[in-house]
Amino acid sequence: MKKYFPYILSFIALSVSLVLFLSSQSLEKSKQESPQVLAMIKSVEISNEVEFAGEKIDLTRYNNHERFDREINILCYMHASIMLLFKRANRYFPIIEPILKENNIPNDFKYLAVIESYMDPRAVSPARAAGLWQLLSGTASEMGLEVSSEVDERYSVEKSTDAACKYLRSAYNKYGSWVNTAASYNAGMGRISNELSDQQSDSALDLWLNTETSRYVFRMAAIKLVFESPYKHGFVLTPDALYKPIECKDVTVTSSIDLIQFAKDQGINYADLKEFNPWLRDDKLTVSGGKSYTIKIPTPESLTYKDDKVKVHDKRWLAE
Repeated sequence: MKKYFPYILSFIALSVSLVLFLSSQSLEKSKQESPQVLAMIKSVEISNEVEFAGEKIDLTRYNNHERFDREINILCYMHASIMLLFKRANRYFPIIEPILKENNIPNDFKYLAVIESYMDPRAVSPARAAGLWQLLSGTASEMGLEVSSEVDERYSVEKSTDAACKYLRSAYNKYGSWVNTAASYNAGMGRISNELSDQQSDSALDLWLNTETSRYVFRMAAIKLVFESPYKHGFVLTPDALYKPIECKDVTVTSSIDLIQFAKDQGINYADLKEFNPWLRDDKLTVSGGKSYTIKIPTPESLTYKDDKVKVHDKRWLAE
């Protein structure tokens, strides 16, 4: 036995070395295969169709599928930005929806305002389109809005929504399709009409257009899907996370005023006056020619979250 002892030791040593080598290789492989970030990303599942304004969009066709896939995945992983949209929508959807209904515009068009301005009434684009509905000054004037150095009604939630409805109704009367109407809001009726004619197509979704317009309707359809089932798409919302609607009283002004003093006389500060009347573009308001303006004055009790439950506009937003 003694004469075999050195061989036994050598075998044991070789075995231990082999085990240590294999262990080190396994550990190294494990390190390579382990996720290098803590969050795992999963592509959103796409159904065969999606509906916008009562019109179905076929998502089995490659281009529609891929365009919608792009938008829904971008939206679902823009966590902070999309969460902010829900917060703001809780304040502005209750204002927008009745105006859409009054003008016989499908409720889904509220999502046009969402993608246009991210629900920011003071938003301004590089092309100088302004407000929730991102209206250009010329279009706004055509739709009956006042645009001047002191008053720019594109920033009024109510009046800009009404103006957008006029455009949408005019476009729908032209196309008989809400999808084509939505595309024309981005590209303009002239461009969509010309392309439909030149490319011999009935649907704006089948046209060869610039990237922004090609994505436009799909972005609206995608944000609609996220808003209708936020928990499914990764957004956990509770009532206290949403922005509360602010109650205001209307004060009619029939003569010129200094807005800073006016705010003080109404018991609020100038910043609050501008916040809830962003259409006031100066620190004064000139009223002449028998005109009048209605200014919103927030009620003091509405300006605090203290001991106040936030009213949820759409219960589908909440995580049960």
